[in-house]
Amino acid sequence: MSLQQLRDESDFDQLPHNVAVTATIADIEEKKGFIDYYRFVIEVKTKGGSKYFIYRRYREFFTLHQTLESKYSPEESDRQGQNTCPLPPLPGKVFLGNKREIAEGRIPELNTYMKRLLGLPAWFLLDDTLRMFFYQTDQDSQQQPRALRRLRPQTRKVMFDFRGNGKEELNLKKGEVIFLLQRVNADWLEGTVNNQTGIFPQSFVKIIKPLPDSNTEGEGEGHTYSCLRCFLLTPSGVDTRDVCVEEELTTQPTYKDLLFHMRNVFKVNDIALNYRDMEGDLIRVVDDEDIQLMIKESRGQESKIKRPVNQFPWELYVTLASDFSVYNTEL
Repeated sequence: MSLQQLRDESDFDQLPHNVAVTATIADIEEKKGFIDYYRFVIEVKTKGGSKYFIYRRYREFFTLHQTLESKYSPEESDRQGQNTCPLPPLPGKVFLGNKREIAEGRIPELNTYMKRLLGLPAWFLLDDTLRMFFYQTDQDSQQQPRALRRLRPQTRKVMFDFRGNGKEELNLKKGEVIFLLQRVNADWLEGTVNNQTGIFPQSFVKIIKPLPDSNTEGEGEGHTYSCLRCFLLTPSGVDTRDVCVEEELTTQPTYKDLLFHMRNVFKVNDIALNYRDMEGDLIRVVDDEDIQLMIKESRGQESKIKRPVNQFPWELYVTLASDFSVYNTEL
């Protein structure tokens, strides 16, 4: 059933004005946290005509789809006495490849998925899980999109042909129009053309329409980074790193994300995570409950240790997984 057909239904007319009726991906943004990932910037329009942005990861789409399937698939619906509803297919998980390319490639499929999902019968749009997914949370409303490539007007026109050197640089032909993303430095810009994203020299293009002053060419949009101090302890010595991530100091990371991140930081796979307890002994971390205990104990020591205001109150001690000599084994 199309959206226009839904609008003609009296059931649709009875829906609340804040129910989402259309959603379109405006851009993707990279989030550099304990594990780097891309999230989709989605413009949502409601039945009442309001518009707002929400930020969702692919795994949130996946969780939404699983929940809806558990409610409305024929098998589950018959068991629970609910209505059945054929759901549109969700693009599958991708386990290998460049994260940005994977996210970019998912945009058309996810746009189609949301269009079909919000085009289902009016009663389906009242599902609590669906409404919560498209609801603008306080966290969504406090964020400002960095660039809206798929919504913004065209801003740069190519004046001369340009052949890029390497994968990061765009190939441009005279007359093409580029959507600007941000300024890289005084001479280079980043943009997208022909579904390709990369950098290019400013001298090769002509400004058609500048970006709004509130977001002029991406300048002045610095992120607030938090610093995590971590140590790699090996028989040959200690390697100390201050790792910056786009995470709030109150964030509790998962064990899996921290382990993955530390493997990338120190370029060592066979490692174990640890923290120091109140007595100064190393305690090995093996799951999320240990992470929670680590954070709780470190906060109890905050008054004793002076740290920069943007540094996490806890520190990570990374050891080789097979090295048990670092632990106090005295009884």
